[in-house]
Order: sequence, then structure tokens, then C-alpha cells
Amino acid sequence: MKIIHTSDWHLGRMLYGKSLLSDQRHFLQNIFLPVVEREGPAIVIIAGDIYDRQVAPTEAIRLFDDTLSVLLKMKIPTAFISGNHDSPDRITIMKSALRSAGVYVSTSLADAFQPVELHQGDERIQLFLLPYLDNAAVRDYFQDETPKGEQACMRRVLEELKPLMREDCAKILAAHCFVAGSEHSDSESTIFAGGSAEIPASLFEDFDYVALGHLHGPQRAGGNGRYSGSPLKYSVDEQHQKKSFVMLDVRQGSVRSQLVPINPLRDVRRITGLFEQILTDGQAQKCEDYVELVLEDQNPVMLAAEKLRPCYPNLLSVRNNWAAASVALTERRRLKNETEQVIFQSFMKDICDVDSDEGVRLLFEEVLREAVREEDAK
Repeated sequence: MKIIHTSDWHLGRMLYGKSLLSDQRHFLQNIFLPVVEREGPAIVIIAGDIYDRQVAPTEAIRLFDDTLSVLLKMKIPTAFISGNHDSPDRITIMKSALRSAGVYVSTSLADAFQPVELHQGDERIQLFLLPYLDNAAVRDYFQDETPKGEQACMRRVLEELKPLMREDCAKILAAHCFVAGSEHSDSESTIFAGGSAEIPASLFEDFDYVALGHLHGPQRAGGNGRYSGSPLKYSVDEQHQKKSFVMLDVRQGSVRSQLVPINPLRDVRRITGLFEQILTDGQAQKCEDYVELVLEDQNPVMLAAEKLRPCYPNLLSVRNNWAAASVALTERRRLKNETEQVIFQSFMKDICDVDSDEGVRLLFEEVLREAVREEDAK
């Protein structure tokens, strides 16, 4: 039995003010749907963040509607959960009617307790669809003193799912969360602080596979979890990521996975070098990728973006390191002969954006004296 796992489409996404809808349409119509048609999976799982924001633009809604319509025409069952970028109330429309047509929508905790059961030949799967949930939603559902914190709430939910699990099925969970130890990118909305929202992978050990969404880099999460990652690069720091979605193969109750690579309409990358060389390269061959240009010139380059944009029509930004280096050098020169107290006050103002009061200055001087005494003792 084949299953396709994808996530984090973020339809309607903007990158430095540029709409990525044409790139997203290319992915869905020219890459994703042809693979679905060729492989004929038992079900397609979308693990959250279908849209980039809760009030999605009409073009993004239309693109998802077109995609879902094609899947229905192919008679491919589809299951999707809401992510932290989606509006559960908006994508939950016609949930019951869609379920009867083979489209399973999970936007509330109650939906997780209605597992989807599919069979193909001798293979059977039980799919639990757990949408992105905050702690308040979990406490409201159970109407009790559920412990606070993402770990405690997730543990409570998974314990309640255990009695529904069947021994004769491969058990798959779709979830949208941050699994401890995973790597995140600049393009993700941070929903955790100080590790409080990280979910230990050990909580998912009762499942044969966990189809994860939220993080944009494809990666494993524990022994049985995997992030498919976003289909496109949504920040420049993702330039080296190999985007993909996941093809699952269920055989004799075990689940094997392999990545299906994505060749995007346009790449996202950073180009570093001297202005003249970057300009010459662009004139020799126009670059259609989304690029951030970093100039290494030791002098300012006037109207750099204006001169480079004809060769780099999807230019995101131009950064000249000369400016930052110049500011840093000026600051070093200004503070070169100053006392430690003046340097500390400058640090507090320039870096922390606060003026140090008398108490803070006294504390700094006490710590400084102690450090000097320790250095003299050595």
C-alpha cells in the first residue's frame, strides 16, 4: 500500500514581497499531481499549513480547490489537518460531506478520535489526524485539570488515543508540532520558547509512522517520525535544503519511506562576490532564481540593486558588507581608549537598547572588580 505524505504548502506565501503562487502552482500541477496519478496511493496526507495565513488570498484558496478537485477526480482519498498558519474555522467547511467523498479534514481535537481506516489487499492502516492544538484547546476538550505545557498536553492526547488502536493495522499519526532535536529554518513561525513547546519523539513510539508538519526542512524526527518539509524554499537560509515529499510503502504492517525530490520552477539562493563579477555573470546569463546578493566590495556601490535587477529579475535584496564593516570599525575606534564602564554603557545602549541605571552600573563594577582580582591572583 502506497501513501504520500506532504506538508507546509503555505499557499499564498510571499518572499520579500514577491508572490510565490506561480511557483506553488508549478509544484502542484507539474510535479505533485503527476506523481500522485502515476503512483495511485491509497491516500494523500497533508500535515498542516495548507495556507500561509489564516485569511488566505482568494488565489491561494482557488489553487487548493483546484488541487483537491483533481484528487477527487483521480478517486484518491485525501486527509489533511490544520496547521498553526491555517484557520480551522475556514477550512472546516463541509467537513462531513467531504468525508463521505473520501476527503478527511481534521481541525479540532475531536477529529483525532475518528481514525481513518483503509485497506488494500492484505494491508490495513489506521490513520489518526491530530491538528495543531494549543494547550487551551486540549484543556477545553477534556474539561479537567490537564497539565499545562505542550509535552503534557500531547502526552494526555496520545494516551486517550491508545484504546482506539487496532493490532491488525499499521498505525499512522499526522501531527503538526515541533519534535525535540529537530532543525528549524528562518521561515517558520516560532511556536516554542526555551524548549517548552518541544515534543519528545518518545511520545510517538506506539505509532508505526508519524507524518509531521511545521518544520520546513525534510528530516527524520525520532525513530518513526519524519518531516516531509515544505515543497519550496521559503527563506534564503533554506538554500541548501533538498526539497521533497514522502512516499510511504506499507507492507506486512511495517512502513518504509523514501523522499521524492522536487525540482522547483525557481530556486532560492544567496550569491556572494564583487559587484562587477556578479554583474558580469548576470549579463552573460540572466538568472531567474530568487536571489539575495551579498557584495564583498570594500567601497560603497551606488544604485547596486537598480543596476543588477535587469540581470536578476527576481532579486530579493542586495546587501553590501562594506556598510556593516564600516559601522563596526567606527564604533571600535570610538571606544578604543574608553574605560570599561563607558564600553559597558555603550553595549547596553547599542545592543540591548536600554540605558543602564545606577543599580546595573554598580553591579557591573562589582563584577569587574572581582574579575580583576581573579586575574591578578593568577
